[in-house]
Amino acid sequence: MSKPRNVVFLVADSLRWDSVHADGDHRLPYLAAHARSFSQARSAGCWTLPAHASMFTGLSPHEHGADSQTRAVRSVPPLPERMKALGFATHMVTANVATTDVFGLDRGFDTLDRIWKLVPTHHQKIHEALVLVGKPRLRKRVFSKDFVMGKLSEDLDASKVWLQSTWRDMFDRGRQLLDADNAAGKRSFLFMNLMETHFPYHTGDTFATSAPGIIGKIREIVSLFHLVNQTWLTGENGRLTPDMLAILKRRQRLAWERLAPALDSFCQELREKYDATVVFCADHGDNFGEQDWLYHFGNVTDAGNRVPLFVLPHDRDATGTIHEAVSMRDLFGTVLRAAGDTDPTLFSLIDRPERSLPVLESYWYDNNGKTLPQYRFNQWAFLEGGRRYAFRGDQWFTAPATRGAEAEVAFEPMDARAMPVREVVADAERRAALLRSFHDFVDFSDKIMEKTAPRVAA
Repeated sequence: MSKPRNVVFLVADSLRWDSVHADGDHRLPYLAAHARSFSQARSAGCWTLPAHASMFTGLSPHEHGADSQTRAVRSVPPLPERMKALGFATHMVTANVATTDVFGLDRGFDTLDRIWKLVPTHHQKIHEALVLVGKPRLRKRVFSKDFVMGKLSEDLDASKVWLQSTWRDMFDRGRQLLDADNAAGKRSFLFMNLMETHFPYHTGDTFATSAPGIIGKIREIVSLFHLVNQTWLTGENGRLTPDMLAILKRRQRLAWERLAPALDSFCQELREKYDATVVFCADHGDNFGEQDWLYHFGNVTDAGNRVPLFVLPHDRDATGTIHEAVSMRDLFGTVLRAAGDTDPTLFSLIDRPERSLPVLESYWYDNNGKTLPQYRFNQWAFLEGGRRYAFRGDQWFTAPATRGAEAEVAFEPMDARAMPVREVVADAERRAALLRSFHDFVDFSDKIMEKTAPRVAA
């Protein structure tokens, strides 16, 4: 295969698989006709930092070190650095402050465009108010001793992406970067993070509620507050009612329906005008009450970790759907192989999906020191033979892996003596790799848990 002139990596932040495929029509006709899709692509982590770090390094969270407690990526050559070594100019255009230097995910990019710096501000009166009740996890990081006070103003500016859609500006900026590199005779690697499908889910060009009636709209705003602040982890007062959860879930679906036609057209333009190989995916999904989880940070469920994934080669059609379970961390190798990297340890998910090990990890979220004891556990999970297996605390759990858009099935506890990696994985090499991952996770988890996590006998 020929090498693409450009490689574009598009992420719709937090987008669930079933938000895209719920009615059997993902609203991406061009990608349907030309790209390979995946029905069982699984995020390696359950929120922006670990999920992106895995896609950028090819590593699991316990290997790259970025999780809900550590919040920092170990010094390993990330994807943009590898792309630079292949001769690409590297660019990030993002609507998510978490993908920038706040957590170190900007490493290796020649340019970094924060879209909130390039667009006018709407909803000015509630602009700062939303931040003050919004993301304490980011504010806490901003005020840490490792960051200057100037980061505060950056975070306040970044909040405008919660109040208005920015995808048009992002696509325009992407075109400008590709055109400039093309004029200079350069190849481009362009990464873009879109926030339309992230909290609070853009159902219009500017923020609006979607529930009927004044009381319903007030309840919706209160529910969004509890959702983003993870208040359910600290007490029952943070619980959301089923009708509000359904409205929040529908918000993401509506946001996707608005974004999808423009994104599909942009992918067509990238391939046909810019000779680009395109990857479109989500980094992780949100939970809206499934298996007693809300939003993200601490889940390894179908809803929170199964994500949409499409790979569009620049020079050939790769249609159809791959149903094998794959890990999103292997997009690292997929992108590099498409760009011409001949490293024999790398493989493409299009050509060798069977080599992928769908391992999922999550680490409990310390919500201002008030997280209830029952939620203080880390989790490791894998998929094999159409089933999910999850380890948390000293117990293994199992459930079927959801195939369509039907509701997921909750985990059931396994026998206390069970060790499913040994019992259900027939291939010796695959079993050995999973065992290494599991034991390394336990060692890593031991170091960051308040109490040493009980081990399962090998």
